Order: sequence, then C-alpha cells, then structure tokens
Amino acid sequence: MPSWDERFDVSDYIYGTDPNEYLVEVVDRIPKGPVLCLAEGEGRNAVYLAGKGYEVTAVDSSSVGLEKALKLARERSVKIETVHADLADYEMGVERWTGIVSIFCHLPKELRALVCRRCVAGVKPGGAFVMEAYTPRQLAYGTGGPQSLELLVEPEDVTKELFGLRFERTLEKVREINEGMSHRGAGAVVQILGFKSQAR
Repeated sequence: MPSWDERFDVSDYIYGTDPNEYLVEVVDRIPKGPVLCLAEGEGRNAVYLAGKGYEVTAVDSSSVGLEKALKLARERSVKIETVHADLADYEMGVERWTGIVSIFCHLPKELRALVCRRCVAGVKPGGAFVMEAYTPRQLAYGTGGPQSLELLVEPEDVTKELFGLRFERTLEKVREINEGMSHRGAGAVVQILGFKSQAR
C-alpha cells in the first residue's frame, strides 16, 4: 500500500478540489470561529471553510498533501494554517474549536476512540462536530475508502466514542459520491452532526 505522501504526489487532486457534499450541507451549523479539519490531505474542505470565513487549521500526516492544500488556498485567495502531525500525537487542546471536521478520516479503532475523546474535549461549548465516514457496508461497493474492516466506522461505535456530544444527525445511507478520482460511485457512509452543550 503506497504511503499518503506517495498517493498525493501527483499533479491532480486525488479527491478533487470541491468540498465534501455533506460538509456543504451542514456548514451553516458550525459557529463562526476556529475550525479544525482532521486528516485534511489536499485541503479541499479546509479551503472551502476558509472561504466561508472560518479560521481553519488543517492537520495531516502527509507533508505532500498539506503543500497541495496551501497551493489551493493561494489559488482561492484564502488563508489556512497547516499542521504536519500524526493524529496519535496531535493535541487538540481544550474548548479551543467552534467546529471540528472529520471527512473520511479512517483510523484504527483504538486511535479513533482516542481522537474522538480529544474532539469532545477540544470543541467549545455550542461548537459542532461534523463527520462523514465509510461504514463496513462500503466493502461491497469498492468505490473508495479503506479495504480493512478495522478502519471502517459503525455508527453506534463512533457515537459511543463521542460521548459528551448531543447528536442531531447519525444517519447511515448509501449516496452517490463524486470526489476526484479516488471517491467515485455509490458509497455506504455514516453522517454525523453533534454539538457540545452550552455551559449552564
């Protein structure tokens, strides 16, 4: 399996330059302020959010992907901050973000649970958590995403791992995905929108 640096080291943007459709659908639910994009890769979602007026930090383990993210930001005349880090080591802080966005960020189960706990801690009261990820049903479609069952997301597992959020959406569905050359066709996904309760 090629590394993410190797995968991103092509002239095209492998997931395209347009934002994820689900993020576009719910973006107005994210309060204005600092937003963290997890496993942001080539930057399509971070650049979109910056264009909507958010202060965006994009974290990814691939320096090649992040260079492409910065290039896309320059082309779109927006500013994003990039952090080259493994999510196992990245500290999100406490009540720092008005939104945390996880679009097709697939992690081993133990690491995902750790990252989810950090997300709950890291989002501000009233802040939003947005996730779209492939479920195990995606293996039957073969249109993108991990080929390992351990990296795919069961909705009930991730909502438990995000304990402390109030969920407005935990929807499992099959939708048509057209995101660059690497996500094409029908995809089995879970879409999550959660909020941290305001302090009383």
